[in-house]
Amino acid sequence: MSEPDPGPDTANAAMRRYWNEVAGPRWVGLGGTQEARNFEVAALLLEAAAAAPGERVLDIGCGTGATLLPFAAAVGPRGHVTGIDISQPMLGRARERVAEQGLTNVTLLLADAQVHRFAPASFDLLTSRFGVMFFADPQAAFQNLCGALRPGGRLCMAVWGSIAENTHRRIPHDIALRHLGPLAPRPPHAPDAHVFSDRDYFRGILAGAGFADVAIEPRGFHVIGASAAGTAENVALFGAVQRLLDEKQADAATRQAIIAETEAAFAAYAGPTGEIRLPGTVLLANARRPG
Repeated sequence: MSEPDPGPDTANAAMRRYWNEVAGPRWVGLGGTQEARNFEVAALLLEAAAAAPGERVLDIGCGTGATLLPFAAAVGPRGHVTGIDISQPMLGRARERVAEQGLTNVTLLLADAQVHRFAPASFDLLTSRFGVMFFADPQAAFQNLCGALRPGGRLCMAVWGSIAENTHRRIPHDIALRHLGPLAPRPPHAPDAHVFSDRDYFRGILAGAGFADVAIEPRGFHVIGASAAGTAENVALFGAVQRLLDEKQADAATRQAIIAETEAAFAAYAGPTGEIRLPGTVLLANARRPG
C-alpha cells in the first residue's frame, strides 16, 4: 500500500533536491550494491530493535526498503510497517519490492518526517538505518517523531560514527584532502551523514525532543564490497568525498587519481575471493517515550 505525495514542503529543501536529483537516482541505479555494502548494519539494527509480531513500526528514511522488508516480516500480518522517505526514486524502488513480495502490511509515504503530520501515538517502534542525519532542524524532527510514538514505545536507530572511525570514508577522504584541500567551512552540526557521531549532541537532541533512557552504543561492523575497484568508484558518488569533488569542481584526471589511490589502499583489505571488508563503526541509539 502507498499514499500519494502530499506535495512539496520547504523544511528540508536542500536535502529533498539532493536525494531526488543526485543521491537517490545514483543509489537506485546501483541496484542492490549499496544495501549489500551495509548488510551487517541492517542485521545489527534488526536484532537490536527486536520488532515483535503485531507491532506498528515507522522506518524513517526507509530508502529502497533494506530494513523495511525485514521489519514487515518480523511484525507479521497482524502488525504494520510504515516507511517514509523524501526521495521519490528510492521510494519507487521500495514500492516495487513491496509489490514483488505481495506484502499487505506496509504503507509507503513520500514525505518529510520532520514535518509530516503523523497520527499521534500511532507507532510502537521508531527505527532507521542511516535515515535521520539530514534533518534541517533535528530537534523539531525528533519532537515530531516522539509525538508519533505511543507512550512507552521505543526508538532504535543506526547512525554513522565519525569519518575517522570508518575506514571506507577515512581513506578516500584523506586522499581527497591531499589533492583538493578542505571543504568550505560549514555551520556546526549541519546536516551530514556523520552529524550524530558527536554522541553528546545526538543524546541532547533525543533528550530535548522528549525521549527518556537514551543510550548510544558504538558497534563495529564491516562495509563489504565485491572488489577494491568497485568500492573505490563508489566513494565519488556519495558523501564527503563526492561533496568535496563537486565543491572543488575537480577535473576528470583528479577524480581518477583519487579513485586509483583509494583502490590501491582498499586492496589491502581484500580476502581470498577479492571481496573487500572495511572496518567501520555504527552507533545504535535506543530510547523510549515516557508513559
